[in-house]
Amino acid sequence: MSSLSPMLFVCAGALSLMAGPAFSQDMMAHNHADTQTCDQPTPLPQGMESWATPAALKGAKDNKSATSVKITPGQAFTLSLLPTPSVKYPLRPEKPGGSVSHGGLASFTVKEAGTWRVALGAGAWVDVVKDGKSAQSVNHGRGPACTGIRKMVDYALTPGDYVLQIAGNGTNNITALVTKLP
Repeated sequence: MSSLSPMLFVCAGALSLMAGPAFSQDMMAHNHADTQTCDQPTPLPQGMESWATPAALKGAKDNKSATSVKITPGQAFTLSLLPTPSVKYPLRPEKPGGSVSHGGLASFTVKEAGTWRVALGAGAWVDVVKDGKSAQSVNHGRGPACTGIRKMVDYALTPGDYVLQIAGNGTNNITALVTKLP
């Protein structure tokens, strides 16, 4: 063992002690957001008030049947999902989930160009597909605390028909909302 080796161990140990609290705080903040208890309901953001009263929809298993599962923009919905192996996505999701996860499809129509938000009540993967291409997200983040909205993804969409792909969900349903931002 060289005389430099003990010095490396001391430096590595000191670095791990310095990094430990920052890493722990980051993990605690992340975990705290997921397990936060709420004493009172938080008001829903403008345009997302329907989150409190979702409609029920049965998720489609392929692109053809997705056209019969119509999302009304601005109206939250709870989409029943299928086991991942039985869903034939128009485009392979970046994170499709495994054989024990769930997914499904639905369709919606954009009448006015602008920024559109997809809000989800779980951390599932979401894609918005038009003409065989996935729309690129322009923003994403967590939903407001104590609303039940876990994830929000924004897209710049033009008028037309779209397919919403949900993939990699841990349960067989998910609450979601597609709405145009003001």
